[in-house]
Amino acid sequence: MRILLLVQDEQRVILDKLYEAIVAAAGEGEIRRLNSAQQADLRSYFKNVDVTAYERIVLFLRFKKEIRQRRFLRTLPRLVFLEHDAYQNYIPGKYQGAFSKHYAALPWVRVVSSGFLVVEQLRAEGIDAVFVPKGYDQLAMCNRRLPRDIELAFLGSIQNQAYDGRRSFLEALAEREKLLVTRTNSGEEYVEMLNRIRFFVSADVGMGEYMIKNFEAMACGCLLFAFDQGDAENTALGLQDMHNVVLYRNLDDCQAKLQRLRADPELADSITAAGCALAQARFGYDSIARAIADALQPPLRKPVIRRLLGFPYSVGWA
Repeated sequence: MRILLLVQDEQRVILDKLYEAIVAAAGEGEIRRLNSAQQADLRSYFKNVDVTAYERIVLFLRFKKEIRQRRFLRTLPRLVFLEHDAYQNYIPGKYQGAFSKHYAALPWVRVVSSGFLVVEQLRAEGIDAVFVPKGYDQLAMCNRRLPRDIELAFLGSIQNQAYDGRRSFLEALAEREKLLVTRTNSGEEYVEMLNRIRFFVSADVGMGEYMIKNFEAMACGCLLFAFDQGDAENTALGLQDMHNVVLYRNLDDCQAKLQRLRADPELADSITAAGCALAQARFGYDSIARAIADALQPPLRKPVIRRLLGFPYSVGWA
């Protein structure tokens, strides 16, 4: 299958290896990186694109720019959205309900989304949605087996409105424990810092799915403490509490398990090793890319045909 993969040219998370792996797994294709202006004017960009040359056109762009161009998107053939932020459809915020509205207006497209429960909800709304989780760059993220001089930490942003639950939880935990909350540059600095952390506290509170940092931390040999997203999400990902991850539902639960593992380093080491093995087996970009390529293969829904002044015209493509 030949695909055209359009992505953002500037992202904090480095996903180049994922893009390359998706094209390789699909068979052949092109990766094109669009700047902000190009993403905002897809009609002009596609004037120089031969859409007939591709069996799938895959968009992994800024959602806030996509939704302003719905009329043009309806004209693109064989369209698939790759989406990591659709969880915002089901949480309070400016995008609550926006994903549902957008996809309902394009009922023939496929949505490859990173949350199991998010996909289940989209399917219940009649959307052609497929679950493929987030993952990590297995060539860059690894356990270097260095001394871990930071016991408890979180790396990442807490400023976005979507992260209000994360910020509140981490601030509360920091009042009880010596918790480092910081950010690093992407790449080597980030990997090095992960390899210094013993217990990584992931606080995806209220998001309904697990963010990329969970899998990166596991792969780098951190013992992952993750806010519990529920049995269905955990089963879909293979996460098992106190076996390959530590799941918590509230502050007291998190702190109690932390104290238990401090007192039982052998159990902590066992969970860490099992979590690292799970990440390596299921969430590396090579595995994720194959799953995305598989999701592109089945036939798409037929286009909606309407009539204008007595003549049939297509507002979508199969």
